[in-house]
Amino acid sequence: MEVVLEKKDAAEWVYRGEGAANLVLAYIGSSPAFIGKVMRIQKAAKRNVSERSSSPTALSMHERLVWKDLEDVVTSSNRELASQLYVKHVMTPLLGPKFVDSGMRVHASREFLETVEQNVNCQRPASRVDAAKVDTECDYVLLMSDHSLFPSGIQEGETCISVEIKPKCGFLPTSKYIDEGNAIKRRITRFRMHQALKLHDGEVSEYSEYDPLDLFSGSKDRIRKAIEDLFATPQNNFRVFLNGSLIFGGLGGGAASTNLVIRDKVETALKGVIQGSDGFRTVNFLQLVAETVHRSGVMDQLLEIQKLDNLDIDGAIHAYYDIISEPCMVCTGLGKDKASNRYSSLHSLSLDESLKIVKDFLIAATAKDCSLMISFRPTKDGSTGSPYNNVYLESTNQFYDYKVHFIDLDLKSLKKLEEYYELDKKIVRCYNEMVETKERLNKTTSTEACQTAD
Repeated sequence: MEVVLEKKDAAEWVYRGEGAANLVLAYIGSSPAFIGKVMRIQKAAKRNVSERSSSPTALSMHERLVWKDLEDVVTSSNRELASQLYVKHVMTPLLGPKFVDSGMRVHASREFLETVEQNVNCQRPASRVDAAKVDTECDYVLLMSDHSLFPSGIQEGETCISVEIKPKCGFLPTSKYIDEGNAIKRRITRFRMHQALKLHDGEVSEYSEYDPLDLFSGSKDRIRKAIEDLFATPQNNFRVFLNGSLIFGGLGGGAASTNLVIRDKVETALKGVIQGSDGFRTVNFLQLVAETVHRSGVMDQLLEIQKLDNLDIDGAIHAYYDIISEPCMVCTGLGKDKASNRYSSLHSLSLDESLKIVKDFLIAATAKDCSLMISFRPTKDGSTGSPYNNVYLESTNQFYDYKVHFIDLDLKSLKKLEEYYELDKKIVRCYNEMVETKERLNKTTSTEACQTAD
C-alpha cells in the first residue's frame, strides 16, 4: 500500500534547516518507515508560482538541450524530480554511491504541506520566509536518510555526533579567459573575496578566516586550521548535531561568531561523546573532524568534480550565450575589437562543444555548493566488526565509527549563469575596493606616524 502523508502526520516532522530551494525536516515520530529519515520539501519562489503551469516540463528548452543525454531528467514535470534524477544519474556516479543518497519520493497531501509550513514558519529565518513559501502544488516530498545519524537511528545508550561542512570552491582558477580586471581571482579564493561583499552588505558580522584551500590541501595541519576557522565563524558553513539535534551553528541562515558562551554550551554537550577535561573536549572534537576529513580522502573526489569548471565563469558565460542563441552581452560591453581578440575562439566552437562547457560548469557549480556530512559514534576498540570506517583519536585514546555523505547536490539552473557572472563581478569589485581602502588607510597612518616622529 502506497504511503501518503496527511495533515495528521505533520506534527511528527520538525524543522532541521533549509536552503534556497528546499525545506529540510527531521522525523521525531515512531513509525519504522520514517525513523532515521529527513524529508526535503520543495519551496516555490513567489514570483514563479503562477508561471509553473506554462511549461510541460521542469526544464527550459535550452536546459533540455544541455541535459539531452538524460532523458528522464529532461522529461521531468517537476524541478525537484529533475534534481533527484540528476543526483542519481550524474552526481552519484561521480562521487560514488557510498557517499550519495538520491532519496525516494513519497506522496504528500496539500493539507500536510500547508500544516507543516504553519508549524515551522516561526523557526525559519525571517529572510527565508519572505523569500519563498512551501510549494503546496507539489504532491510529493523527497525522503532521505538522516545523515546526522547512523541508519538504525539512536539505539539505547548510543550517542552520535555529526558535523555538516559546506566546503565551497577548493581551487584557484587559471583560465586564460579571466579578464585582466579580475586577475585577483587567480590569487584569492572566491570564498574569501565573497566575505568582503557579505560584510559590506551586512550578511555577516565578521570576516571569516576560513580558506577552502586549507580544507582541500591534503595537509593535516592545514585541514585542522580550516576546521578551527569554520568553528570560530560558522556562518552558514559549519553545523554540529548531537543525536540528530542541532547543538552548534545556524538552522536556515548564518550563525554568529563563536563566543565563550557558545563554546561553553558545546563543551557541555560533548560530555559523554568526547573525553577530556573542561575546555578541551571541543578541541579534541575538532581534531577528530580534521583527522577524519584527512583520512577519508573525500575532498580529493570533490575537488576533481569542482575542477570540471576549467574556464571559470569568465569563459563559460560566452558558451552560454551561444547556446541560447543571443548576442553575447559580455562581448557587447567590451567592444568589438577587444572581444574579438580575447573571446573569438569560444564563439567559434561547435554547439556540442559549447554544451559540454556549460554542462561541466553546472556540475562543478553543484560540487562547489554542496555540503559534507560526517557522523561519528564511539566504539570500544578499533575492531573490524563494524561495517563502517574507523578512526582513532590519539588525544583521548578513543575509537569511533564514522560515515561520510554529500548532501545538497541540487541541479543548478542554466539561467543562473547570468547571475553567477554578475555576482562574480560584484564580488571582485567589492574585494578590490576593500584592499584599496586598506592600503590608503595604511599609507595615511604611516604618513601621520612619520610626521609625529619629526
